[in-house]
Parts: sequence; structure tokens; C-alpha cells
Amino acid sequence: MLLAGTALSWPIAAAGQTPRKTPRVGYIIGSTLEAGEHIFEAFRQGLREQGYIEGETIQLEVRWAEGRSERIPALVAELVDLNVDVLVVANSPAALAAKKATQTIPIVMFAGDPVGLGLVGSLARPGGNVTGLSYFNAEITGKRLELMKELVPGLTRVAVLRNPTIASHAVFWQETEVAAGKLGITLGSLEVRRSEDFEAAFAAATRDKAQAILAFDDPLTIAYRPRIAALAASSHLPALYGFREFPDDGGLMSYGPSFVVLFRRAAAFVDKILKGAKPADLPVEQPTKFELVINLKAAKALGITVQPSLLARADAIIE
Repeated sequence: MLLAGTALSWPIAAAGQTPRKTPRVGYIIGSTLEAGEHIFEAFRQGLREQGYIEGETIQLEVRWAEGRSERIPALVAELVDLNVDVLVVANSPAALAAKKATQTIPIVMFAGDPVGLGLVGSLARPGGNVTGLSYFNAEITGKRLELMKELVPGLTRVAVLRNPTIASHAVFWQETEVAAGKLGITLGSLEVRRSEDFEAAFAAATRDKAQAILAFDDPLTIAYRPRIAALAASSHLPALYGFREFPDDGGLMSYGPSFVVLFRRAAAFVDKILKGAKPADLPVEQPTKFELVINLKAAKALGITVQPSLLARADAIIE
């Protein structure tokens, strides 16, 4: 009777236990599915490396802004209303919108100059509910101009493709002005807010006799990178970008951190937070390696001869 009673009581107790909650992670990407699927896959790969199985031990709620930053606040609000356990935001506009929308849900960001934008108190001690990865430092803007000057001898006029609605672009512009002054380069501003502005921007660069283009990266330019590369080619303007996805899609050259590496790394932040760590105690990480990628096919089409010294420093050469 005792054994029978024990056997009968076990299922009743088990049935009364509260099922373990499957964590739910919200993810906002500023670009289109076509342009950003590979970096989202890098994040998913990072989760697998941390031991998560999508649909079983973790649930993902993914939203795409389709290159339109004005859509981001509504997408953030939607995920906040779902009360996700962690919110992953893939660019500076989404990070700012997320910080404004919630002070309680942990946020893992991918952003430029998070301190300057007020997202964190400092890189070492973020404070609040935001942490993650930064892809910006002051030296990178100067390095990009140096590389462009090495590629285009006698370079004195550079047009900068920038979005005035993106807060981080103001910081990039200030740093680029400082670097340009040291290199004897005059900058011109090409403001683009929508995809419809690209053609007019490149026409203005040609009219102003720009010798090269420097593109600031944001959800809009990343979403339309093949179109931007094509416009640069048809305008006969060498262009430098921040991420290797641009030369992969026909652009001339890029210098910056690897999207894939950074987004895979973001999964480690999610894992730590789900295991109890607080964003305030997780230092913001900066990339330790920057990639130089050169598209020789694009260079040939522009009539540019890439010096052997520059090719020797390239991390990847596209032929």
C-alpha cells in the first residue's frame, strides 16, 4: 500500500510543477531580409554555439525595418508589448528607440559611439539596461580617409554620403572633419534620407567635382548597397564603405569590423543575461580587428590601379 501510494502521488506532484519558461528574444534589424539575412544567421549560429535550440530552448521574435528608420520605434514598441526577455537591436537608431521605450527589458545593442549617443554611461560600466557591441572608434574615420588618399593619388575633395536623421552620423561627421583637416581634404555633405535621394546625391557629387565618395553606414545604405555601388560606378567615383558587404556587392573598398563576427558575438551577451547577468555589469565590447577588403573588378572598371603595398595589407581581395 505504501509503494502504491508513493507511485500514485508522484504523477500528481509532477503535474503540479510549473513548466520551465522558454526565454523569448526580440530582434530588430534595420535592413531588408535580403540585405541582412546573413548577419541574422550569424546571430542564430552564435545562439547554437551557446547551446540554444531555436523553437525548443529559445524563441525568437524578429522584426525587419526594411531600411526605413522611421519604422523602428513602432517595431520596438511591438516587442516591448510582447514583454520579451531580451531585446537585441542591430543599429544605433534601434538602440536609441529601445532605450527610450523601456528601462526594464535588457537590451543588447550593436551601435556606433554608444557613449556619445547616451546609450551607456561608459564602455566599461554601462549602467542601466543597455550593453552590447560598439563598431566605432575615433581612429577609424581617419584611417578610412588615409586609405582613400592612398588609393586615389592627389585626393583633395571627398563627398560624404550621410543621413542627417541618424544621430551617430553627426559624431562620424565631426570625427571625419578632424581627420580631413589633417590630410588636406575638403569634405562635401551628401544628405540622403530615403532611397529616392541616392541619384540626386551622386549627381551633386559629380557637379561639385568630388574625387571620391565616403559612405557612412546606416540601415538605408546597407539595405540598398548594390544600388549605391552601381551609382558610384556609373558616376566614375571611387567609394569607400564601412563593411565588406559593400565590395561583395560590387563596391570598390571597405574598411571596418566584420558584421558576421560582431553579430555572432552578440549571442554571448544574450546568454549571459538569460543566465542572470545584468546589462549594467557587462562591459560594452569593441572590435579588435578591422578588415580591409578591395574589389579589383570594381577598381579596373574605374581605371584605378591599386598599389601593391595596399593589396598586401588587404584581408580579402575580390577578383
